[in-house]
Amino acid sequence: MQAENKKKRAIILNAVAKTIRDLRLKTGKSITLISNELNVSKSIWADAESGKSDLQFTTFWRISEALDITPENFIKLVKENLTEDVTFIE
Repeated sequence: MQAENKKKRAIILNAVAKTIRDLRLKTGKSITLISNELNVSKSIWADAESGKSDLQFTTFWRISEALDITPENFIKLVKENLTEDVTFIE
């Protein structure tokens, strides 16, 4: 069960990472510039873009604001970037 949840978590984190990266690239801003604007470290942003970080909700909110997208629309884009259906409830 834990291994399956770990796999599902990785799928979601990869979808979040792709969404963040795609939206940042659309802004034309570097990781350095956008992390400075948001006042977060480059490593936090880079980890989010690489799927290494399970974001805190407040960090997720700040990132969506930095990317000029509502949290609701950000989540919609993440769902579109999922490679498969994911549910933690059996």
